[in-house]
Amino acid sequence: MRIGSIVAGLGSAMALLGTPAGVFAQEVLGELESVGKPWAKGVAFQPAVTEIARDIHWLDNMLLIVITLITLFVTALIAWVVIRYNAKSNPNAGTFTHNSVIEVIWTVVPIVILIVIGAFSLPALFKQLEVPEPDLTIKATGYQWYWGYEYPDSEFAFDSYMLARDELAEYGYADDEFLLATDTAVVVPVGAVVKMQVTGGDVIHSWKIPAFGVHIDAVPGRLNETWFKVEREGIYFGQCSELCGKDHSYMPITVKAVSQEKYDAWLEEAVQEFAGTMPAITVASAD
Repeated sequence: MRIGSIVAGLGSAMALLGTPAGVFAQEVLGELESVGKPWAKGVAFQPAVTEIARDIHWLDNMLLIVITLITLFVTALIAWVVIRYNAKSNPNAGTFTHNSVIEVIWTVVPIVILIVIGAFSLPALFKQLEVPEPDLTIKATGYQWYWGYEYPDSEFAFDSYMLARDELAEYGYADDEFLLATDTAVVVPVGAVVKMQVTGGDVIHSWKIPAFGVHIDAVPGRLNETWFKVEREGIYFGQCSELCGKDHSYMPITVKAVSQEKYDAWLEEAVQEFAGTMPAITVASAD
């Protein structure tokens, strides 16, 4: 206990001397690959590293096929009408006012298409909101204009601010990660079910990590919940996705997914740095 107090005291002293917040805890993570981030001229999705993200990608590809077929059919139908029923090809216009069969078809077919789409999209939506038994709970609170994070199991919290361009190298980020990287990052273990509790401290924000398939609003006075389970180590970036004021574009999100061993080492450092407590560990009985 005494050693912990000394370490915490040293951490506070270093912070007062100008050491950036979160540096000590982040150092134990080592080098990590930047996996989830935009790339120049990129038009495809970021790599899917969760089950939810893979579901979203599959659904998007399925919908792309459906809307392509619809577009081709409508285009062909318009072309046929233009060619077959122009004034030259059809000088005597028809005098009918309706066609019951066609009207039934263009009502029933779209309904069937929407039912098929809903049968696949609604389960994907419900999966994001039906949180399984979590291994870790993190609370994110959006403020104008930064994010605050709490690890309730360990009773510590920290704020996360966007890094200036000249600070990127100091924190180990590349130049093209400007407007994406933050001074402190959310750290999660690979393979763990993480429950995210999201709320807003002033106006509506939105917590979004594209590679996770996670996008949920942070509403003041409301605690929204979602979850993810990262399958690949690396650094993942997101941004507030709800217009929240003049600095809306400057409140990015950084998540580092690491092995369980690295996470445990980070957690120990974070507890000391942010004055938290280690969660109780229940050891199974040998009986």
